[in-house]
Amino acid sequence: MRVLFDQGTPVPLREFLRGHEVATALEMHWSDLSNGDLLLAAEKQFDVFITTDQQLRYQQNLADRKIAVLVLPFASWPKLQAHGSDIAMAVDAVSPGSYVEFQPR
Repeated sequence: MRVLFDQGTPVPLREFLRGHEVATALEMHWSDLSNGDLLLAAEKQFDVFITTDQQLRYQQNLADRKIAVLVLPFASWPKLQAHGSDIAMAVDAVSPGSYVEFQPR
């Protein structure tokens, strides 16, 4: 799967997604795009969009999206690192167009 990290997504998370092709919004030169434009661009090249933007579902119409959206509860890598394997399983389990809020166990 091709995975895009939003601005706040900790880059070290990519180490847990070794079976996937991972890029960041910064690497794609999409840092200046608004969420709506970012999702449109991402949908053309990626399968999964990982963000820490808790308000995304209220700000964007996600009903007809082809890209899966995985929302992390926070951007702090020290807090997320212990859940890296669970996040990787969540990425593996998403389906096109799904919206998932990851909740640490």
